[in-house]
Amino acid sequence: MAEIKDTLTNAVKKVKMRNLKVSMSKCSVLSYLAIKGNTRTFVKIAYKCNITMGKDKLKRFEEMKHFPNVYQNLDFKNPGLINHQEQVVDMKGKWKKDHFKNDNPLTLELACGKGEYTLGLAQRHANRNFIGIDIKGARIHKGAKDALKDGLANAAYLRTKIELLDEFFAPNEVQEIWIVFSDPFPKDRHAKHRLTAPNFLELYKKICSEDAIIHVKTDSELLFDYTMGVLDGRGMKYNVVERDIYRKGTAFPELTEIQTFYEKMHIEDGRNINYVQFKLFQ
Repeated sequence: MAEIKDTLTNAVKKVKMRNLKVSMSKCSVLSYLAIKGNTRTFVKIAYKCNITMGKDKLKRFEEMKHFPNVYQNLDFKNPGLINHQEQVVDMKGKWKKDHFKNDNPLTLELACGKGEYTLGLAQRHANRNFIGIDIKGARIHKGAKDALKDGLANAAYLRTKIELLDEFFAPNEVQEIWIVFSDPFPKDRHAKHRLTAPNFLELYKKICSEDAIIHVKTDSELLFDYTMGVLDGRGMKYNVVERDIYRKGTAFPELTEIQTFYEKMHIEDGRNINYVQFKLFQ
């Protein structure tokens, strides 16, 4: 009974966290059936519980397929991009010419989530091109839709894994990278997945120009200290280091003017937000 009670409690917490449109009684039944192994009934009720959320998500995916500012890599094992006309397109080395129709510098926002920084930077820098990149289509849907609504022709979105960047960008094609509130991967054995790990810095070198600048903004002291350690260990100098930018101030207004969904929550929690800027090639 204790196991069942704990499972029901966790189910309630998950419902509240995700704002799922389900009744508590159904979630209780689901949890009980999961424990008892009643698979058939579990699946039926699970489908009924999540059908609203599932339809909304599918609707967003279907809508995003037709956004002219979104390119999707739907098969990570066989990298290729699908555009809004559902055509396979080769954008490597052609983003400025074929999509943006200009030769302006290109900035990437990695693990962009809802793309707040891609949007905010595009609004402030009309003479630059911006691409927000994330593996989750449901996340970038909002940023892509807002960019279209606001008429931001210099903002686009790419759905793919960060590890595949060199499949879609040519050498010297990128002039700037923003890494904003990326997953810190707190366990040491997962350090290679941190977006400032040496393996990722080497990946960025494959697509960036020699004057490329990297921006890292995070609420994670672990990730920030790790990043500084990586830079120091490679003998790399940093252009700017600012700790606790909301309390101590910053020389770059856009660091506090543009806020992500999670950043707003972190600020309410009183967390320190830190920033470092450095040149990739030194």
